[in-house]
Amino acid sequence: MSSKVGPSFLIRPARREDVPAITRLLADDDLGRSRENLTEPLAQAYFAAFDAIAADKRNILVVAEASDGGILACLQVTFVPGLSYRGAERALIEDVRVDRRHRGQKIGRKLLDWAVSEARRRSCCMVELFVHETREPARRFYLGLGFKDSHSGMRLQLT
Repeated sequence: MSSKVGPSFLIRPARREDVPAITRLLADDDLGRSRENLTEPLAQAYFAAFDAIAADKRNILVVAEASDGGILACLQVTFVPGLSYRGAERALIEDVRVDRRHRGQKIGRKLLDWAVSEARRRSCCMVELFVHETREPARRFYLGLGFKDSHSGMRLQLT
């Protein structure tokens, strides 16, 4: 499932040893810092979550890996079965992050292109993603890729 994307990185399934790097990407802004805990050693809950994702055929967590082995970016795709749209499956993209030092190099675009291609390969009827209302640059990025601002989300925090 790995695919060479350019001379400087490839997209591949995440491995357990990538969890600390992925967690750092998730915590690399004000919103992420408020949610993540990067205390060393990293909480076992992160590794348990990775194990659950890796074991689930409906989930794919991928990273963009630099030629030197560094993790540049990540995203997760969850394939959601549903009765609507004549029983079609949807792809839900979450946790898209690109290391701030490598933004503007089309890494995010290549990751999203990969995810959309994977959704097409699985015959999904659509690709959905959520972006927090405070992440305006991310909203512009997704709109530039052809995503439409079509829904208003709501959340009930349980923890």
